[in-house]
Amino acid sequence: MRITGITTFIMESPGREYLFVKVQTDDGIYGWGEGTLEMKQGTVAAAIRDLQGFIIGEDPTRIDYLWQRMYRHGFWRGGEAILTAVSAIEMALWDITGKAFGQPVYRLLGGAVRDYIPCYTHFGSVDQARALVADGWTALKSGLRLKDGGGRTFEETSAIAATAEFYEATRAAVGPDVALMCDVHGRLRPAAAIRLGRSLDRFGLAFLEEAVPPDNVQALRRVRESGLSMDLATGERAFTKWGYRELIEGQLVDVIQPDLCHDGGIKETLKIAAMAEVHEILVAPHNPNGPVGTAASVHLAAVIPNLAILEYAQSPTRDACQAGPESDRLTARNGRIALPTKPGLGIDLDESFLTANPYTGVKLWPGIFHADGGVADV
Repeated sequence: MRITGITTFIMESPGREYLFVKVQTDDGIYGWGEGTLEMKQGTVAAAIRDLQGFIIGEDPTRIDYLWQRMYRHGFWRGGEAILTAVSAIEMALWDITGKAFGQPVYRLLGGAVRDYIPCYTHFGSVDQARALVADGWTALKSGLRLKDGGGRTFEETSAIAATAEFYEATRAAVGPDVALMCDVHGRLRPAAAIRLGRSLDRFGLAFLEEAVPPDNVQALRRVRESGLSMDLATGERAFTKWGYRELIEGQLVDVIQPDLCHDGGIKETLKIAAMAEVHEILVAPHNPNGPVGTAASVHLAAVIPNLAILEYAQSPTRDACQAGPESDRLTARNGRIALPTKPGLGIDLDESFLTANPYTGVKLWPGIFHADGGVADV
């Protein structure tokens, strides 16, 4: 069996786009991968095109060999666009290999260590949190609140106060048994992150995510040493095992959040999780992705012993682009995903749906600014 071609699809979905790759072989088996990367879909598509020369004509089941070729023989390593392209192709190779051997991917990785995958999803208001809990969800995440609600002005003190008020109301609405998490998106300096953490500590949050910018890993040390009772989490903007080494060996967080759509793929994330296991660090994979990224994350989550929980982003279009009857589509129910039983990743996409919702160009996020017009982190 040899790889004969790669087709890239960029599909528009309300509020975001998804990038998928289909890797074809000469015996008719194909595999799906996902390289969704907000506001950089065209860049990833170009990187996938540039990587084709490393894999066309090769045996798709030599996954580690082909990963090494894409990573090392391109000379320029790292960067979210290149690694997202590598990750998407690697994911598709696992899908092909599972289908070739008639096994779900997680069985090729050593077999499941759990019976199902626990998930959390997102909420934007107290009423939405209450509705999600009524629908069976037991773990929810939201983020830093701006003083002007959905506005674009950021000021530390008012944002901290508004966030504490929001989580106080949410905790009162959902009760003590629902796991709540807060994602800061790296917007705060260490001192401000500590103040936020202290204001939230009394609400029993499961973790505080990306409290400081990801560019300076050591900035986490001050937050780590501040004595917060909640776990600290980060890692969605770290890549490969080399990019995680300082974070893990320094034991700067309690939970890491690798995204296998960006960090090098399924096998690379498995290695990152093993590094974390040695240091008693949990793994909560970052996964605001589409159905293929979610499927790959489920197979990963099935085999890592130090899984905390998997992120799951709800979207009607995300579900509609899957092929097959609705009952067979990969989706979370009651805050959990069942282990796949089909060979490969266990998912297929409706190509006619993808082409009927074509990419029409980059959609830049609206900015967030300080009161004086200076640029703040989104």
